[in-house]
Amino acid sequence: MNKDDLSRLPKVDLLLMATELEEVVRYYGRSLVKESAQAEINRRRQSIIEGNESLDLSLRSFIGPVKERCRQTQEPYLRSVINATGVVLHTNLGRAQLPPMIQKQLAEISFGYSNLEYDLEKGSRGSRYQHLEADLLKLTGAEAGLVVNNNAAAVLLALQTFIQGKEIIISRGELVEIGGSFRIPDIIALSGGIIREVGTTNKTHLRDYEQAINENTGAILKVHTSNYKVIGFTETVPMEELVKLGSSHHIPVMNDLGSGLLTDLTPFGFPYEPTVMDCVQAGCDIITFSGDKLLGGPQAGLIVGKKTYIDQMKANQLTRALRVDKMTLSALELTLKEYLKPESLLTNIPTLHLLSLSKEEIEKRGADLKQTLEALNLPLEISVVEGLSQVGGGSYPGVQLPTRLVTLKSLNLTADKLEKALRDSQTPIIARIKDDQVQLDVRTINEVEVPLIASALTMIFT
Repeated sequence: MNKDDLSRLPKVDLLLMATELEEVVRYYGRSLVKESAQAEINRRRQSIIEGNESLDLSLRSFIGPVKERCRQTQEPYLRSVINATGVVLHTNLGRAQLPPMIQKQLAEISFGYSNLEYDLEKGSRGSRYQHLEADLLKLTGAEAGLVVNNNAAAVLLALQTFIQGKEIIISRGELVEIGGSFRIPDIIALSGGIIREVGTTNKTHLRDYEQAINENTGAILKVHTSNYKVIGFTETVPMEELVKLGSSHHIPVMNDLGSGLLTDLTPFGFPYEPTVMDCVQAGCDIITFSGDKLLGGPQAGLIVGKKTYIDQMKANQLTRALRVDKMTLSALELTLKEYLKPESLLTNIPTLHLLSLSKEEIEKRGADLKQTLEALNLPLEISVVEGLSQVGGGSYPGVQLPTRLVTLKSLNLTADKLEKALRDSQTPIIARIKDDQVQLDVRTINEVEVPLIASALTMIFT
């Protein structure tokens, strides 16, 4: 350790007086710049103690690092990323992309006052739910609707309203766990209900539900297994039969539908999944589903069904704790309005657009990305291979979508290091690795993101 070097370290106050930091102080504030300067001084002091003899200790050498520390401290944690994984509803990456055409309206609502709970016609207080309930009912055919902050909240609200201290009948095969350790049994317990399991893991009959009904039965719950499938020797009870049974005993039938499908995707090669409208037409009393899965909107929990039950949930004090804000309501309302224009639905809802891309469109995306990257003349082996995308978000388990993967193999970086470098780019690029190659699934890469990928790779290799 060189004691002379330690004495040459600048004092914080002297560093803050540097002309080069005046603008930084004005932008970030003196307190943050002082904290960053002290951190950089401490870092160099430790380096000297450890025996580093080649440090530049001039005042000027501190300016850049202090500016960078301030920038990193103020940079938002939540950042836009490029999803090159091919998982359309990637839970870790925010699930559904919002329709671009709603951006202007959403910005106006977010940065100004709005009639969130104000009835413009009457000139008095209104309900925040009235803004989108009409469209929700028109689309689903339900009698009433309600929105809370996510589907777990929707299930909790429904259960807490109707089954406190009562039994809820559910098939053993539907006591599921989904992402984030959200478990149906735990939600039932939290709501104050008592689980009454019926049937077996693979088979449940109508008689199982009938035999379980007693004077303390509060509801029948059906959970759509949207994130896994039991195949082979199986049997479940159709919703129509459960509704008939519940009606005969004056017991509400709830359906946690989960993924929130509002349009039939079988024409695009997907297996049948019950839509919200199917459940309404079957007579289900309460249906809960997500806004940010197959519906393609913001995170929200939507509840539709019979008015007598929805009104009771609206009156529950828990509804206030679970309510959504103006930005979510605006984004959801505008997304639902896109469903009222079925001729442009697959174009305007990004989730549905990505799921319905044709083989020709996918091939063109792969060829275009390969051509763009090859023109950079970087030390990379670039090719296009066949691959499989996923729906994600706990929707369509086991369904894989044919896609094209642009593979990158570096001549001087391992696949792990290249993948990490892409993640560290100014706009992080989230890719996958297989066979010692980085793979970019073109299904989830927007055309406007191609130049950003090219720029990131150029920075990595130059």
